Amino acid sequence: MKQSWRHRGACRGIDPEVFYPPDDDDAEAAKEVCGQCQVRQACLEHALATRESDGVWGGATERERRRMIRQRRRSA
Repeated sequence: MKQSWRHRGACRGIDPEVFYPPDDDDAEAAKEVCGQCQVRQACLEHALATRESDGVWGGATERERRRMIRQRRRSA
Protein backbone atom coordinates (compact mmCIF):
# COMPACT_ATOMS: atom_id res chain seq x y z
CA MET A 1 0.00 0.00 0.00
CA LYS A 2 1.40 3.36 -1.00
CA GLN A 3 1.71 5.63 2.02
CA SER A 4 3.23 8.79 0.61
CA TRP A 5 0.41 10.65 2.35
CA ARG A 6 2.28 10.16 5.63
CA HIS A 7 4.91 12.67 4.56
CA ARG A 8 2.26 15.37 4.11
CA GLY A 9 0.45 14.90 7.41
CA ALA A 10 -0.15 17.87 9.68
CA CYS A 11 1.10 15.65 12.49
CA ARG A 12 4.67 15.54 11.19
CA GLY A 13 7.00 17.02 13.75
CA ILE A 14 4.43 16.98 16.55
CA ASP A 15 5.07 14.86 19.63
CA PRO A 16 3.43 11.48 18.92
CA GLU A 17 2.16 11.34 22.50
CA VAL A 18 -0.49 13.89 21.45
CA PHE A 19 -2.03 11.19 19.24
CA TYR A 20 -2.05 8.52 21.95
CA PRO A 21 -4.08 10.11 24.74
CA PRO A 22 -4.89 8.11 27.89
CA ASP A 23 -8.56 8.02 26.90
CA ASP A 24 -10.91 9.31 24.21
CA ASP A 25 -11.93 12.31 26.29
CA ASP A 26 -8.36 13.62 26.02
CA ALA A 27 -8.19 13.37 22.22
CA GLU A 28 -9.17 16.96 21.44
CA ALA A 29 -5.61 18.20 20.82
CA ALA A 30 -4.99 15.42 18.30
CA LYS A 31 -8.35 15.96 16.62
CA GLU A 32 -7.56 19.67 16.27
CA VAL A 33 -4.36 18.84 14.37
CA CYS A 34 -6.22 16.31 12.21
CA GLY A 35 -8.92 18.86 11.45
CA GLN A 36 -6.34 20.99 9.62
CA CYS A 37 -4.71 18.10 7.75
CA GLN A 38 -4.79 17.73 3.97
CA VAL A 39 -4.36 13.93 4.15
CA ARG A 40 -6.85 13.26 6.92
CA GLN A 41 -9.04 10.95 4.81
CA ALA A 42 -6.11 8.84 3.61
CA CYS A 43 -4.91 8.52 7.20
CA LEU A 44 -8.35 7.48 8.40
CA GLU A 45 -8.75 4.94 5.60
CA HIS A 46 -5.34 3.47 6.45
CA ALA A 47 -6.35 3.11 10.11
CA LEU A 48 -9.65 1.48 9.17
CA ALA A 49 -8.03 -0.92 6.68
CA THR A 50 -5.27 -1.99 9.06
CA ARG A 51 -7.48 -1.95 12.16
CA GLU A 52 -5.18 0.40 14.06
CA SER A 53 -6.10 -0.29 17.66
CA ASP A 54 -4.46 2.68 19.35
CA GLY A 55 -4.33 6.40 18.94
CA VAL A 56 -6.07 9.04 16.90
CA TRP A 57 -5.86 8.50 13.15
CA GLY A 58 -7.57 10.71 10.61
CA GLY A 59 -9.30 12.56 13.42
CA ALA A 60 -10.94 9.45 14.86
CA THR A 61 -10.27 7.60 18.08
CA GLU A 62 -10.12 3.83 18.21
CA ARG A 63 -13.69 3.66 19.53
CA GLU A 64 -14.92 5.93 16.71
CA ARG A 65 -13.12 3.81 14.12
CA ARG A 66 -14.70 0.62 15.46
CA ARG A 67 -18.10 2.29 15.10
CA MET A 68 -17.29 3.29 11.50
CA ILE A 69 -16.29 -0.28 10.65
CA ARG A 70 -19.55 -1.62 12.09
CA GLN A 71 -21.57 0.95 10.15
CA ARG A 72 -19.77 0.08 6.92
CA ARG A 73 -20.46 -3.61 7.44
CA ARG A 74 -24.15 -2.96 8.01
CA SER A 75 -24.48 -0.87 4.86
CA ALA A 76 -22.50 -3.29 2.67
